[in-house]
Amino acid sequence: MITYALSVSRSRFASWVFLVAGLLALSLGAMAQETADEKRLSSTAQGTGAERNANALRYRTDEYDALRTDARREARKRAATALNPDGPDAQSANVDFWFYTADVELFNDHDRDGYFHGVDLYFDADTYYAFAEVYAIVYLSLDGGPWNEYAVTDNFTLVGSSSEDDYVIVTELLSGYPAGSYDLLIELFDAWDHSFLAWFGPEDTPELAFLPLEDAGRDVADTTDVIVVNRGGGGSVSLAFMLLLSLAALAKYRAARSA
Repeated sequence: MITYALSVSRSRFASWVFLVAGLLALSLGAMAQETADEKRLSSTAQGTGAERNANALRYRTDEYDALRTDARREARKRAATALNPDGPDAQSANVDFWFYTADVELFNDHDRDGYFHGVDLYFDADTYYAFAEVYAIVYLSLDGGPWNEYAVTDNFTLVGSSSEDDYVIVTELLSGYPAGSYDLLIELFDAWDHSFLAWFGPEDTPELAFLPLEDAGRDVADTTDVIVVNRGGGGSVSLAFMLLLSLAALAKYRAARSA
């Protein structure tokens, strides 16, 4: 009878283990699918350096498709190699436009894990012309993956090679950005015909490389509470709940052995 009881209790314990393992697999699968389908949301303030000093930056919120991580980073130099393969302006598709400098300051790390959800980008682009109307698109790449657009500027004016036409893009990543190492790329376009003019990226300055980022939803200071989000038609099982199941199974197993 004791042998039979132990056999039954072990069988029940094995069933509990398989149940917990199955729930864990379902939970991880649901969370992975949720991350893959997660839309990216960001809030951006932008304007010239002078507008920033005057507290006159313009604010907007943007939504993008889920972060692409399914391929290696594509080349962004486009026609520049054919135009000027070995010259000093190799970062430009149009030799009349170039970037003088760019800098990034990260902010907002509420949980103090070294990953930030705020990106304060400053750059200064120049042109051979006295004036030129342009706009910029900025991208993030996670761990060498594809470039993902995360902000676009309004049209602004370049004034020759002046340093008074610098531009700032201050962005808070709200959702859709898992913690990781990101590179940043700026592309410049003509405001009139949308032709590609120049870019500035991690190959041009280390300031745009290896940025530790995550979104605000993942940058939570108090991680003691586990929140289970149900989006309809299913959801993810919390790790705390699965741990309780494991402890319950272990308690039943010990009780059976001592009986």
